[in-house]
Amino acid sequence: MSEDEDVVPVVGIRGGVIVYVGESETEALDKFDDEPSIVDLQGHMAIPGLIDCHNHIVLLGNRPGYHTPLENAYSIADVQNTYRLRADAIPSGSFITTIGGFHPNQFNERRLPTLEELDQIAPNNPVFVSYSFGGPASTNSLGKAFFESLPEPPSIGIDGSISSGVNNGKVLLALRKQLTFEDRKRGVRDAMAYAASMGVTTHIDQGGFPATGTPSDGAAHEDLYSMHLPWLSVYDDDAGIIRLRINFLHMDDTPDVPTVQQRLLNTFKFFGDDMVRTGGIGEFITTDYAGGPIFTQAAQRIAKAGWRLEVHSLTNTDFQTQIQAFESISANTSIEELRWVVAHVPLITPDYIQRLKKLGGGVNLSGWQYLAGTGPQAGPPFKDILAAGIPAGMGADGMQIAPLNPWIHAYYATTGKNALGQQINPGQQISRQELLRLYTRTNQWFLGGVDEQRLGALEVGRLGDVVVLNKDYFTVPEEELKALRSILTVVGGRIVHHDGSLGA
Repeated sequence: MSEDEDVVPVVGIRGGVIVYVGESETEALDKFDDEPSIVDLQGHMAIPGLIDCHNHIVLLGNRPGYHTPLENAYSIADVQNTYRLRADAIPSGSFITTIGGFHPNQFNERRLPTLEELDQIAPNNPVFVSYSFGGPASTNSLGKAFFESLPEPPSIGIDGSISSGVNNGKVLLALRKQLTFEDRKRGVRDAMAYAASMGVTTHIDQGGFPATGTPSDGAAHEDLYSMHLPWLSVYDDDAGIIRLRINFLHMDDTPDVPTVQQRLLNTFKFFGDDMVRTGGIGEFITTDYAGGPIFTQAAQRIAKAGWRLEVHSLTNTDFQTQIQAFESISANTSIEELRWVVAHVPLITPDYIQRLKKLGGGVNLSGWQYLAGTGPQAGPPFKDILAAGIPAGMGADGMQIAPLNPWIHAYYATTGKNALGQQINPGQQISRQELLRLYTRTNQWFLGGVDEQRLGALEVGRLGDVVVLNKDYFTVPEEELKALRSILTVVGGRIVHHDGSLGA
């Protein structure tokens, strides 16, 4: 599909950049000085590489153990099969982990696997599977034995169950203490490979909460000053296969906002190359994230420094106080060109959409309610937001309380149904064409800087990011949307994922 949404048979990429989009293979070949590699897509649909404008993939890459996504499992048998394949591919005795990104609601049984069920498929590997930020969780016999040998062991049920909160935190802390820098780099490569297999080629990462090094830390906690180092090391190794844009999260709680101020003094915005680059500040800047004197002080400094800002909205009032603060700041310092964003916005109202639009701001949208959301109007109001004409894009918010898989979010946005099959967002469904646009062309707005107009479409002069899908996105039945995958992913003209469907 081209920029003007025509379907074309030939795309040519040279030196990482698209040089031809059209009907003629002969004309495409004329764009090359020597004989290029030719990939026959055999009738499969190709789309631009997807852009995820709001996720936490850096946390995913720093997970302990051999992290194994379960967001595409729909039964305990699926979980067992996923873990069986993982156990066959990793060293005996190594931990298999799943920390966030799924929910028992998506399983037919509506529960976690038991110790016995995990033992059946991973008798030689300890297993830890936990959902949301801090459990509940489950483990197998080897995992139970390891956790119960700790100096301060958690309480674990005979069935391998681990309660949320401190018990789950003790387990996470013990697993993190085992992590080496090389383990983290392996986790980064796994996270990149998984994203490429889903067709997501560009990610705006939103950071994590500052770690305390205690059992109070959950899945979203990390050392904010070192969490990017294994990622940067993988890019230094020339092993990076996805594009990463880094937002910096801050949780200042004093009016001098010391960490935000030092970030602005010591970090360059939009600094890096086509593969990895700094992006903005957010999705938190202070502990009073919804607004207040500390929030306003931090936002004022961010505006004066000319940085992109992103804030987090989940309630029916936080977007109001945030946008009001934006308005007060813009009275003295224009933010019109800075791409300030309010994220998630499940309950935003039409009047505040227009107020934010007037400031030059935008909203990013997510299907995070798919896993555990309930109706009758779970949001976000996709249809109303698109009708308002405000800059909008899709961000998965994976992988603590939401999947990274974009096709699950496509399912939610176009059907309004949650993991239980219940209609929870009636009247706000959008078309598949609109959803794909939110994940591609319109998402470039959130990148800003030198990235804008270089990604999100198959057009001459743009970076050569292409995804070939296993099925036709526009015609598959709605329940099969969640099963879409990339069979071939290309980033900058380089094949970074293929599943063998197109041959050698």
